Amino acid sequence: MRAAVTATASAAARLTAARAQRLPCAPVRDLLGANDINAAYAVQSVLNEARIAAGARVVGAKIGLTAAAVQRQFGVYRPDFGVLFDDMIYAHAQPVPLDSLLQPRAEGELAFVLGRDIDHPGASVADVLRATDFVLPAIEIVDSRIEGWDLAITDTVADNASSGAVVLGTTPHSLRDRDLVSIKMRLSRNGAQVSSGAGSACLGSPVAAVAWLARELVRRGQFLRAGDVVMSGALGPMVPVTGSCSFRLQLEGMAEVEAVIA
Repeated sequence: MRAAVTATASAAARLTAARAQRLPCAPVRDLLGANDINAAYAVQSVLNEARIAAGARVVGAKIGLTAAAVQRQFGVYRPDFGVLFDDMIYAHAQPVPLDSLLQPRAEGELAFVLGRDIDHPGASVADVLRATDFVLPAIEIVDSRIEGWDLAITDTVADNASSGAVVLGTTPHSLRDRDLVSIKMRLSRNGAQVSSGAGSACLGSPVAAVAWLARELVRRGQFLRAGDVVMSGALGPMVPVTGSCSFRLQLEGMAEVEAVIA
């Protein structure tokens, strides 16, 4: 038990220093093991509690590693989740400071905004559809404190699922009669297309991804709350952020959203 506590504290300290010093660190799997996901979530919890104590407010959650293309990029073949804080959220075209990020990459996603809690085990896609108030097109700027994105599942989980920033569109869309399995995604950087995909890339459907998250949170003694913003996961490959640039996301049948990295 003492060894586990020491490993958790050491991993948290390493990631905290990387964030504070803005210098990527070595992977933490040497401390936690490559597959002990519970140990990694314990580190994530320590880091999240420190951010809350410093004044950050939890506004939702993000699901990572949902698209097969992203899983292949890192050799990690299971989804994970992290926490969204208020200081991570930006609006369409609102500049995201490049110097707040270390090794950023961009993904095209769909954000679910919940109108009611999902707090029971065995949550289904029907529960997610009933609980969702509206969805927004969104660009996630994922980031890693781990040098060179050298990740095992424990590295990314401990690092809050490699979270950075989220840029939300400002036009809400109802899920009624909307096919999220077949919806097409196109992500452009400085006007040139760099990624494409579809809703089916996200655990079969973004709705299925949010249902997975709801079940996983309840299993861990947590739950999704009314008002939460839930990033459902990438609809295609993530792409590097190359200095100051802009990304534009087009989701079929929805308003566009632009992320400006300044």
